[in-house]
Amino acid sequence: MTDYTLIHLPSNPILVGIISIILNILIAIFGFLPSAFLTGVNIRFFSFEEGLIISIIGESLGAFISFILYRKGIYKIRSSNKNKWNILKKLQHVSQFEAIFLIISLRILPFVPSGVVTLTAAASKIRIVPYTIASTIGKIPSLFIEAYSISKLLSIKSSFLEGNIIYITIILLLLVIFLKMKKKKK
Repeated sequence: MTDYTLIHLPSNPILVGIISIILNILIAIFGFLPSAFLTGVNIRFFSFEEGLIISIIGESLGAFISFILYRKGIYKIRSSNKNKWNILKKLQHVSQFEAIFLIISLRILPFVPSGVVTLTAAASKIRIVPYTIASTIGKIPSLFIEAYSISKLLSIKSSFLEGNIIYITIILLLLVIFLKMKKKKK
């Protein structure tokens, strides 16, 4: 995240917060896009605490809205293809308590695709309010870990990166080659 990116943001923090929340909602609806970059912008533009709060609000609203949309989509799919969606029928038989526990557990893990968790929850019989609460409770520790990691990464001085960019690139390239070779052996 460079200062160049921040130059293009409006100077009004309320407007930036609203834009961030809207982007978080869109990311949640698409379900496969990572929101870490947005968390990074939030903690860089605002303070760590304010950026974290805005990210939590955005993720919670995104989970709420995407749950509604996913559930409507599942209902349409289920009603048009009754025999093809047996997995959705199985998910509907999970108890409310089990669903809440699973949602919190999956949300705690950073970088787990939100769309998978939301789609699974939307296919279950959990109601929207317990889902939103469980999702938010699980997302708070995950976002804290994500924000803290990004904050520490952003605190690395750019001169260190610029002076060592060749070494960093070589190490990353060697790591990729090593992983590819290891994968071929399997």
